Amino acid sequence: MRLAKAILLRFAFGLLSLIFISFVTFVADEIAPGDRATVEAGEKASPETIARLRKLYGLDRPWPVRYGEFLGNAVRLDFGTSYYGTKEEVWTILKRNLPMTVKIAMFAIVAAALFGVTLGTIAAVWENRGIDRSVLVFSTLGVTVPNFVLAPILVYFFSLKWDVLPQTWSTELVAPELYYLILPVLILAARPGAMLTRLTRASMVDTLEQEFIRTAVAKGVPFWRMILRHALRNAILPVLTAMGTSFGFLLTGSFVVERFFVLPGIGFLAIEAIQQGNTPVMQACILLTGMMFICVNLLVDLLLPLLDPRIRESQV
Repeated sequence: MRLAKAILLRFAFGLLSLIFISFVTFVADEIAPGDRATVEAGEKASPETIARLRKLYGLDRPWPVRYGEFLGNAVRLDFGTSYYGTKEEVWTILKRNLPMTVKIAMFAIVAAALFGVTLGTIAAVWENRGIDRSVLVFSTLGVTVPNFVLAPILVYFFSLKWDVLPQTWSTELVAPELYYLILPVLILAARPGAMLTRLTRASMVDTLEQEFIRTAVAKGVPFWRMILRHALRNAILPVLTAMGTSFGFLLTGSFVVERFFVLPGIGFLAIEAIQQGNTPVMQACILLTGMMFICVNLLVDLLLPLLDPRIRESQV
């Protein structure tokens, strides 16, 4: 019963976080210069024309009323229409761009987890040796080098100098889609992979010093079985929590990467909407990425009690 209450409490906090994000997004649009009426009326429109459009779209009503309407529409995934281009429904635009962002974020978190856990485990097993120091050097570089520095370096070598990978996305793909995603995924995975490497190493070093590991060694448990089945299983829990946070970094980091590689994703769409002042698209992108971040972290919180009986027992 207490476990069910803990789960419901996490859902409630996630919902409150999403409402807070929606409120901040709405207020940011309120205090920004211009609105739908000024955009559609144009720069040379008279004040009377702008006032008429504001009344037509309900922008002259008090902001709490408009926020309540905005929240109700957002629950139904109704974000209105785009101010520019063909003025499509915003949700239709999001559905067209969302798969790309999810795809590169998922590939990146899988790559970061594989590299991070593997390298962190190897570094912990051979602690204070050459391979450990090498892993620490590379993980430090991965943490300190930002995406906007790493991206042009990799593009220069792999696209311009060696010509083995495409430089940017193209509407007419001349190679399998995977080739266009390799560089963006590697760039996105670099920082979280380095963080997971350092965290896995620290957690494994601490676990290998525990009493149950010494007992397993005394009983003659094979070395790699002890490492993978006993030590890593206990050391992986803080890493899983960090993976949830890392996924949020990948969602926001994809804004820069998608823009750099001209990938048709939510990040590219959001930056374009901000530059244009396309408020409905911008609000929808922020709410969607916030919802994805909260859902992933909620999923991690729900998985931890299933993986670790100690957490489950403490909640019950």
